[in-house]
Amino acid sequence: MKKQRGFTLIELLVVIAIIGLLSTLAVVALNNARQKSRDAKRVSDIKQIQTALELYYNDANAYPANIISPIASGGVTYMAAVPTNPSPSNDGTCASGNTYNYAPGASNTTYTLTYCLGGPTGGISSSYHTAYPGGIQ
Repeated sequence: MKKQRGFTLIELLVVIAIIGLLSTLAVVALNNARQKSRDAKRVSDIKQIQTALELYYNDANAYPANIISPIASGGVTYMAAVPTNPSPSNDGTCASGNTYNYAPGASNTTYTLTYCLGGPTGGISSSYHTAYPGGIQ
């Protein structure tokens, strides 16, 4: 009898199952990394908007009534394009999405900038947060 060399059906099925399991784990890890990167971008965007608003306040002695692109005053541009929320905007934590909402305070001497994180990022917990002239809470 001549012995044939090759893989059995069972060996091939085991290898396919292992590859399937590894690819599933890779996709889950990739989705977590994507969510964390979106949240890191959100925190970075808020800090950039805060910096532009503070520069605006130093020159105009008031915060703008609204933030539209660009944030500018007296021929000086503080932020050429106001960042938008990275997509997909809803990471499951925020029911209404993760839009950035700016609201000036009384006499434009203060403001609130609300946003939402899908997961903890940079020492900031997930959920809705508010940025004020003094920082992020």
